[in-house]
Amino acid sequence: MDEQEWLNWSNKCLSEAYNPSVDAKLKKYEIEVTPDHFLRLRKTYQHDRQEYFSFNLQKFEDVNYYHGAGLTDTLQIKTQADDIIVQTYNDPKGDIDSMSTVLTIPVKNMPPERLDSLKAALLFFKSKGL
Repeated sequence: MDEQEWLNWSNKCLSEAYNPSVDAKLKKYEIEVTPDHFLRLRKTYQHDRQEYFSFNLQKFEDVNYYHGAGLTDTLQIKTQADDIIVQTYNDPKGDIDSMSTVLTIPVKNMPPERLDSLKAALLFFKSKGL
C-alpha cells in the first residue's frame, strides 16, 4: 500500500474500533493519524472539558491489546519515552499539560488480524519519519 492507503486504513481502523460507550460523560471524540505522521485523540466531555493526546509516530514503540473484563478492551500504544503530549482544557480542576509514555484507548471489535494491520500501519509511518 502507498502512504495515502495506509493513512486511510489507519483512520478507518481507529475510528471503527474506538469505544466511546465506556465513558458516559463523553460528548464527542476525534481520533486520527494525520498526513504529517501524528496520532491525535481529542475527547470532549460535558461542560466542554477536553482531553487532548498527540505524538509523532516516529516515536512509536509498540501497541498491545488487552481484553478487559466485561466489554472494556483497550489498546495501549507505547512510545520510546515521555513523547505523548497530554493536555486538558476547560477543566474545573485546572488545565494540565504533561507528557506520557502510554496512550490507552478503549476499543471494541479488534480481532488479531486488524490489530496486526494497525501495528503494520503505525510502523510504516514510524519508518517515514526516520
